[in-house]
Amino acid sequence: MSIRACLGTLLVMSLPLLAQNSSGTSDASPTGEDRMAVPASVNTEGYSVALGSETRSNYVSGAISFTSAYSDNILGSANGKPVSDESYSISPSISLDKSTPRLQSMFTYSPGFTFYQHTSDRNQADHNFTTQIQYWLSPHVTISLQDAFHKTSSFFNQPNPTDNPVPGSIQPPTVAVVAPVADQLSNTGSAQLNYQFGINSMVGASGSFGNLHYLDSAQVPGLSDSSSSSASAFYNHRISKKHYVGATYQFQRILAYPAEGQSETLTHAFLGFYTVYLKPNLSISFSGGPQRLELTLAPFPVTHSWSPAATASVGWQSGHTSLAASYARTVTGGGGLIAAYHSNSAIASIRQQLTRNWNAGISGDYSIYKDVTPLFFAPRSGGHTVSGGASIQRQVGEHLSMEAGYTRMYQSYGNITIISTTPDTNRGWISISYHFARPLGR
Repeated sequence: MSIRACLGTLLVMSLPLLAQNSSGTSDASPTGEDRMAVPASVNTEGYSVALGSETRSNYVSGAISFTSAYSDNILGSANGKPVSDESYSISPSISLDKSTPRLQSMFTYSPGFTFYQHTSDRNQADHNFTTQIQYWLSPHVTISLQDAFHKTSSFFNQPNPTDNPVPGSIQPPTVAVVAPVADQLSNTGSAQLNYQFGINSMVGASGSFGNLHYLDSAQVPGLSDSSSSSASAFYNHRISKKHYVGATYQFQRILAYPAEGQSETLTHAFLGFYTVYLKPNLSISFSGGPQRLELTLAPFPVTHSWSPAATASVGWQSGHTSLAASYARTVTGGGGLIAAYHSNSAIASIRQQLTRNWNAGISGDYSIYKDVTPLFFAPRSGGHTVSGGASIQRQVGEHLSMEAGYTRMYQSYGNITIISTTPDTNRGWISISYHFARPLGR
């Protein structure tokens, strides 16, 4: 399913609802105590870990960062030893955040240029573009769109990995196996329509896609390009001010493109969910149910099976603290892997404003992939990944800040040579940034 199909479907669904409120009156603004929340189990946006001081609307902002980093594994092994190197990066960025009674939108573009001290043939130019749009068609009808495009040669080449949103719903990984420095393109997007048709009742539908493409397959032996698409629909019921229950159906199609052919994974999940809002900014969500798999991997027979799927997540945001954590058990594929796998993954991230000028962040995740194909099938590249990172930032003046951080990753995938010979990666960095912000319309 392409993003055009997702958007087209949701827009067609929204036309009758938009007609109900075509007068354009101001009551479409998102206010009112009867408005229902969208639980994390069925929300495509995930949990934000932004601090309260970092969230403001109707601003244009920009920054330029200079980063020096050291990694002990940038190319995989050479003569049985990993290749290490220092790098230097320049990363400008520009963001536009605009809010009206009906529309909230944010656009961010951040190119980057990285230079390696000893392996200059891997010098790179990055491009990162993200879009987030939320539009209220009427007081109880909302459509939201997200898209993220990245062109890079290093998964680690980002100033602060602890800033990434934490997903609360089942979705295939964009990148399951992290290769050393390798040119790649990734693009993910989603569209969601929510309609609250009663005081305590809501329905919704969403579509999403993801693509991963390695520009030079010789850099990543054992990994493959992949693409995924999904569609889902849900019913959400509020049984009290704090408690929500509901059910959702999700369909996924995941394709992998190894050199020897193509694999196709189809899944159908039927899940019930429960969410409790202990506070307006603190929620806990659970979901679970059966998931059906259909795997096509030539020249082997089509594989059919059933297995349980489940998620659990928590999100908390206050003025000085943001915390999010999630766990998911599902059948998935893609992200560089071939065929389908039973996946168990957990991710957590916390950010804390220590003082007016200091903040820190810690994140970690664990993923394990077990092959779902019968033993007589060709061996696959199942394994596990453990990673963690920490960073600390100091605001030096009104426009200047400094940051330092460390990331460690361990990957165990026996059938992926570039990973199995050098499973560990350690990276440390320090950066200095100049940034500005201007109110729109002034």
